[in-house]
Amino acid sequence: MYRFAKAAVNITGQATRQVRHGSTAAPNFHSKYGTGLMVGGAVFCVGVWSYVLTQTGITWNLSPVGKVTPKPWREAEE
Repeated sequence: MYRFAKAAVNITGQATRQVRHGSTAAPNFHSKYGTGLMVGGAVFCVGVWSYVLTQTGITWNLSPVGKVTPKPWREAEE
């Protein structure tokens, strides 16, 4: 059990030093692909929303001011 604990502390110490000093052997995923993924996601989002806003024909009803008119009053028939 002592050897296992000693090895675990050693591995943890090495990982901590690598993270602290940024001395990993290869660039990590975020530094390698992060910018491309962010740009790709933004392009995808803008593309989908531009399609939805222009092509689907959804009536958005943003403001009812000036568009809502009361119905004419109907007298009750006897």
